[in-house]
Amino acid sequence: MAEVVMSRRERLRVETAQEIKATALRLLAQGGPDAIALRAIAREMGMTAGAVYGYYATRDELISTLIADVYTAVVDRLEAARDAVSADDPGARIVAWGEAVREWAVERPAEFRLIYGDPVPGYRPPPGGPAVEAELRACTGLVGLAAAVWPRRSDRAEDSGFEWTDFAPELVAHVRSDFPDLPPAGLALALRMWGRMHGLVALEVYGHLRPQSADPAKLFRAEMHDVIRELGFRPPVG
Repeated sequence: MAEVVMSRRERLRVETAQEIKATALRLLAQGGPDAIALRAIAREMGMTAGAVYGYYATRDELISTLIADVYTAVVDRLEAARDAVSADDPGARIVAWGEAVREWAVERPAEFRLIYGDPVPGYRPPPGGPAVEAELRACTGLVGLAAAVWPRRSDRAEDSGFEWTDFAPELVAHVRSDFPDLPPAGLALALRMWGRMHGLVALEVYGHLRPQSADPAKLFRAEMHDVIRELGFRPPVG
């Protein structure tokens, strides 16, 4: 297949679109969700507001693009961490996924806040679109971890009583397509695992954990080891 070569104008447009997104994330880190505004981005970049609108027609379009990019980048990172561990050790894969979540969140707190924290005032996500697809991909990856350990949970009484109607229809459609043998309780397990991962990470990112813990990474790892012990697996060594 012949290589597609972009024209100079096309390259400049791609580079400018990337700079707009990078500027938006920098403003988010400095001033929180309220700081994301196309006019503010234009000022930072020395452009006219009209020029920025030529790349993103609305602020919500830009935010949706940012969310999709962040989700895609973080899921790439989580999947790489998971796949670096043998599929024969699903417990260790859960730990690897969780620790990758924390490492990313600590390195990129503004991005964590964008998709898991502070809502952007007035933002109305469009139905469907790349942001929704990227979020579903993240959920599906987590469900895959739960599916790998599900055989050890299938006879637990506390896992009974869940129905597909307990969950968002779009997520259910993805899960039932990718994991046809997983019951509703398997999806519940995935969300409960995510709650255990997210809780300590959010406390650390928002500055509520460091005053109480000199080593949040050690605390988080202990939590992940506790999760997989409850699932019937031995924590990884080291």
